[in-house]
Amino acid sequence: MPKTRPHVVVIGAGIGGLCTALRLAHAGAQVTVLEQHSTVGGKMRTLPSIAGPVDAGPTVLTLKHVFDHLFTSVGAQLGDHVTLTREDILARHFWADGTTLDLMADPAQSRANVANAFGSHAAKQLDRFTNRTAKLFAAFDVPMMQSPAPSLGAVAAKVLRNPQLIMAMAPHQSLKTALKYAFDEPRLGQLFARYATYVGGIPEKSPALLSLIAHAEAQGVWHVTGGMHSLAVAIADLATSFGATFHYDTTVTRIETTNGRVAAVHHGTSRTIADAVVFNGDPNALPARLLGPDVAKSTPAKTQRSLSAYVYAFASTPRGLPLAAHNVLFADEPLCEYAPLRKGDIQTDPTLYICAQDRFGGNTPAGPERFEIILNAPPTRHITSRHATERKASCLTLIANKLHHFGLTFTPMPKLDSLTTPQNFNQMFPASHGSLYGRSPHGMMTAFKRPTAQTSTTGLYLTGGGAHPGAGVPMAALSGAHAAAAIIKDLSLI
Repeated sequence: MPKTRPHVVVIGAGIGGLCTALRLAHAGAQVTVLEQHSTVGGKMRTLPSIAGPVDAGPTVLTLKHVFDHLFTSVGAQLGDHVTLTREDILARHFWADGTTLDLMADPAQSRANVANAFGSHAAKQLDRFTNRTAKLFAAFDVPMMQSPAPSLGAVAAKVLRNPQLIMAMAPHQSLKTALKYAFDEPRLGQLFARYATYVGGIPEKSPALLSLIAHAEAQGVWHVTGGMHSLAVAIADLATSFGATFHYDTTVTRIETTNGRVAAVHHGTSRTIADAVVFNGDPNALPARLLGPDVAKSTPAKTQRSLSAYVYAFASTPRGLPLAAHNVLFADEPLCEYAPLRKGDIQTDPTLYICAQDRFGGNTPAGPERFEIILNAPPTRHITSRHATERKASCLTLIANKLHHFGLTFTPMPKLDSLTTPQNFNQMFPASHGSLYGRSPHGMMTAFKRPTAQTSTTGLYLTGGGAHPGAGVPMAALSGAHAAAAIIKDLSLI
């Protein structure tokens, strides 16, 4: 008798769920993906505008090799499914005193730009910082990010074999403190401190080790033609070609277990039998019983949440600043810009990220362009609906004032309905409290406390930015690789 293909149900079609589905379908499993929204991508989403779809989540691809490996692992080539262009300018940075700085894909050009803006001593300090972050990334990539379950012992052994890593890690320092020692120029410290927000952290509470994020970006920033959502669609299409099926506008209400093992998934009036279930959502949804009582104890609740954001997505005509594709408008007072976030409040002097999505490749289009503006915000925990409405209105004023402060205008100015709030994100991603990055990255041991792919319930697995190795598109893709590998082994697919 031919062997029956095991059936795996993937709940959620974010990047982690998509990567898991693709690998499992290629390995021979029967894969069903259930997505509560009307399309794939999760936080890699788009919104309509008069100039076309606007990315309203991640805007570029970093650590491209993660996706090269994903596609080659299933006998495909990334370049045959999406068109990628490497950006010369990583980001353009603006300060209100008129100082600008472009960080470049070419390290020598970045160094020259820093020397021009802040002097030769600052350029030498950049060299030392760059070398240190490269060393940290190389040291911790395999034992942390590539490992399905990072071990403190394995990491400690790595450090003991190379004691120089201890100084590079600055284990008892926050990122903000480490950068104060790394750069005499406070604006460079402010620039690199902002990388903590890439994983939802505040610089003064995040470990210095997070400086390695700068090296991840320095390895290359890639624009995806059609936006990041196109990458999600390409992965879904490839998974479909291997037999995976996708069902949209489908909300899962319960994961059923029998004798401590997953047995079925309930959605609407349907019950789908499953040999394994992958949950691609915020792990807090399990202890919150949003997927039923059977799996409520599969992973512990995580009370410390990462940052959220207010996200503008719109089309307009800009004037006043020579924008690149990626732009950062810095706060005037770096010493206190994050203080309100620590208290759960909105910043009064924020830094803004602006993506001019039609300026990739150095383009300068005429007429309305597509933009995304991101303002960091606290998660929604303990925020009343009335307070949320007040915050949304004040956020609009705050962004408008910051743009005016830098002399940047948009015609027309985006309206309130173009703004996605932390409350909106909590509705889109239940039990997240609006947090965009899962568990808070604060503290040296946080990386060892994230839930891994395998849960305490047999046959239930986790993937996505809330699981190990953490937030960000490449990390979520790696979590999908970890989940798929565990399922392939447990179900004896190979």
